Amino acid sequence: MRNKDLVFICIFLCAICIRSQETDLARIEYAYIPQANSDNVYSRFRFSANYPIKMKEEGTYFVISTQYRHNNLQIGDELVFEEGGDLNVFQTFGLELGYTFKMKKNWRFGAKLGSQISSNFEGSGIESDDFRYGVSVYFVKSYKNKNAPKTSRLIIGLRYATPASINFPLPIINYFKRFHPSWSYSVGTPKTSIKYFFNEKNTLQAFVGLDRFYGNLQNNRTFVDENGEIKVAENASMLNIMGALGYEYYFTEHLLFYTYAGYTLSNEIRLRNADQENVFNINEENTFYFRSGIKLKI
Repeated sequence: MRNKDLVFICIFLCAICIRSQETDLARIEYAYIPQANSDNVYSRFRFSANYPIKMKEEGTYFVISTQYRHNNLQIGDELVFEEGGDLNVFQTFGLELGYTFKMKKNWRFGAKLGSQISSNFEGSGIESDDFRYGVSVYFVKSYKNKNAPKTSRLIIGLRYATPASINFPLPIINYFKRFHPSWSYSVGTPKTSIKYFFNEKNTLQAFVGLDRFYGNLQNNRTFVDENGEIKVAENASMLNIMGALGYEYYFTEHLLFYTYAGYTLSNEIRLRNADQENVFNINEENTFYFRSGIKLKI
């Protein structure tokens, strides 16, 4: 398996676990990633919300999840396409339906089924290739010490999505532990981190995490590569792994402001064909990373 395939698997798992472990009720976020040694810039505005509906049985919930992403991929480098023209703004609309209930011995089961429309919408409307579908099942083991705030949580499960370059279910795994009133750590995806709690309102963390962007090109781009072969690009993506520092300020117990800044360890903007194979790399230089927003947590 190629190194690029391993990176893609890691990033795909990131997306899985972000959605599967979501404890946010609502989030508004802005991300900015200028590309080093080029005039390319990627920026994103994101809004997401989760609405849990309590069922009759104790600890059982039906959850409606929505998200919107405005991905601005500004390519300043010269791209020579035979057909299609420049790249532009991509938008993502997502809807998921989830169901979760308590099990014995502090275990909880959850399942999600959903769909996304992610496209640059440069054609006449929504097309079939704009859609992506996914389903996930997971189990959560939680433990809370009588001497709060010491807690721990293990998440394991499986996720399957299409279209994707990996055509089989992929694992979900993450372990979180707050082992001291002032310290916690998390191992797995979407990030591995260690966090320090100054007090109830201020926290600081160091972490390695992942971020991604994907969108369908409604008008395919064709070009001739350096070997004289004709290539067809049908979607665009940005994949990165970053190391960063993050600060969080809690206005209340559940409402907080956060800001993360760091540097990418792996950064790639690329065009892919219908089989999700890489056909053109726009940028691979590591670069500065910034993300900030406000979220409402459970």
